[in-house]
Amino acid sequence: MSRLLAGVAAGAILCAWAGHAAAAELPGKFEGVTVDAKLIGGQQYEALYARIAEWERATGAKVNVLSKKNHFELDKEIKSDIATGNITWCVGSNHSSFAPQYPDVYTDLSALIPKEEIEGFVPTNIEASTLGGKLVMLPRAQFDVSALYYQKSLYADEAKKQAFKEKYGYELAPPDTWQQVADQAAFFSNPPDFYGTQFAGKEEAINGRFYEMLVAEGGEYLDADGKPAFNSEAGVRALDWFVNLYKAKAVPAGTTNYLWDDLGQGFASGTIAVNLDWPGWASFFNDPKSSKIAGNVGVKVQPAGSSGKHTGWSGHHGFSVTESCANKEAAASLIWFLTNEDSQKLEASAGPLPTRTAVWEWAINEAQNDAYKKEVLSAFQQAAQHAFPVPQTPSWIEISNAVYPELQAAILGDKTSKQALDDAAAKATQILEDAGEL
Repeated sequence: MSRLLAGVAAGAILCAWAGHAAAAELPGKFEGVTVDAKLIGGQQYEALYARIAEWERATGAKVNVLSKKNHFELDKEIKSDIATGNITWCVGSNHSSFAPQYPDVYTDLSALIPKEEIEGFVPTNIEASTLGGKLVMLPRAQFDVSALYYQKSLYADEAKKQAFKEKYGYELAPPDTWQQVADQAAFFSNPPDFYGTQFAGKEEAINGRFYEMLVAEGGEYLDADGKPAFNSEAGVRALDWFVNLYKAKAVPAGTTNYLWDDLGQGFASGTIAVNLDWPGWASFFNDPKSSKIAGNVGVKVQPAGSSGKHTGWSGHHGFSVTESCANKEAAASLIWFLTNEDSQKLEASAGPLPTRTAVWEWAINEAQNDAYKKEVLSAFQQAAQHAFPVPQTPSWIEISNAVYPELQAAILGDKTSKQALDDAAAKATQILEDAGEL
């Protein structure tokens, strides 16, 4: 991930000018065309979608949004469309973790988007968006790796600082390790009114969090031969971290049903002490209109596990055009518009990390006179240095769907961590064998 930052530093100005070379030819004119789209939904995406009306005015085309759902539900819908031969729409939200499942659904954008525009993106994001030699999506300003948000006032409370040191033997400060997070979560919790932390507890969300904790504990999800290897000592330590927090009532009782929007709203409610979360929430957490802890939010690089490695599960969002689209040029124009410099500046102003090199330069300059934005950008730049993608298998989401109920079983106390991981590994192995990957 250092290549990401190096590319930002070395190529921002060059790519900014290169990106303008073909911009005059876009967005084009498509009078009478309607582009059907299936988009990821969520409060943090609405500002970007408001720009669709601007694209419609510029091109004469219309956008018909067929679906707007979280990515887990959208993924299920797309798979249903594939199964029924119903890919009649043109534009779909995509993600680097989900894209390998759809090798034949999306078209090669390199034939539709000017080369100069593609070169305006961070090269590593373009590499991750290219599968089997096809550029299957344009990255939006949603390069995702999580950092740690926390309520600053908790760490300035002298009584709490003294009580914590007496109990745990070290100074109370924003945590550097996941063991410190566990200590502090237990210390701060006062259920049912206040909890030390929280986590997304179902679907790919909990499997991804387990995966990055596994890496931080020195383990691996799949071994060099592609076989499941997470039912290891490191895997048990990683899963026990979630199990022990739940058992200690240091997380909300409903956390096993939480997904990302639940976590964002939970931290903004002021009832959570520390929260591992994505950059897209940064502005939301510090806005008095949406958050009870505005002005009281600190952000730092994500903690490290017992191996010394930091968590860093990462990926990026994007938009794709279907092979079956009747007007690929119009669809490509739309997704270019939603990922161009103006769109990325709009998204990046709220916290998400840009995927265009020139917008990184802009974001750094914009943050100079805003202490909170500067803290956010610094934290996520550090977080990006520890980022790593999901295991490179097209079966990742299918494996996640099989594994997460086993993780839940351990968290809820229905199985030991080792039993749950052994059962999960057996299911994952069967999936990989059925897919011909083992």
